Amino acid sequence: MTFSLLARDPKSGALGGASATGNLCVGAWVLRATAGVGISASQGHFPSTLWGTQVLDEMQRGLDPKSAIERTTGPDGGRGSRQLLALDAFGRGAVFTGAQNVTELSEVVLPDLCAAGNMLSNVDVVDASIEGYVNCEGSLLHKLKRGLEAAAQAGGDARGLMSAAILIVSEDQPPVDLRVDYSEDAIGALSDLIVRIEEPDYANWLRNLPTKSKPYPSR
Repeated sequence: MTFSLLARDPKSGALGGASATGNLCVGAWVLRATAGVGISASQGHFPSTLWGTQVLDEMQRGLDPKSAIERTTGPDGGRGSRQLLALDAFGRGAVFTGAQNVTELSEVVLPDLCAAGNMLSNVDVVDASIEGYVNCEGSLLHKLKRGLEAAAQAGGDARGLMSAAILIVSEDQPPVDLRVDYSEDAIGALSDLIVRIEEPDYANWLRNLPTKSKPYPSR
């Protein structure tokens, strides 16, 4: 029903995630992040928004992503219908995919990257998202967008796409939280949002906002 890509920028330490689905409001349901800790994507046939937050809490307590996912998913009797991705601030990733999710299912974990999907049109979609991300030479934002585009071009969600989202957090920059809750061209609409936030007036305004590392900026 959904495919997601999580990434860490090794230069800045920023964490980013991108998701798209054939259902509504993927940004509200799937992506969660805490700067300096990690980022998660909770999805699946019957996703749990609680998982996305809990796995971040477990990583903040010091668990690696694999152990944090095990702690999060283990007590849940409905875990067979859910999928959870987690990537920490060190670039370590892990994925849990419940066996009762709708096929096609796929997951990939690499240094600074992890991606997974369910109800995919084919098993190549997740690999395509990774390849699109890695081969893009732009910023983290543009690399995530390219990952979504590549996944969609490879077939994406078996039902088509209805919503898309990108979330980026950093200790040194304000968060980027872009959501297209419904569109017949969800990734195209997300691309339009990116163009707008990169316009000079908006970009300059962002630079004056508080950040985790600098909560009281002076202008």
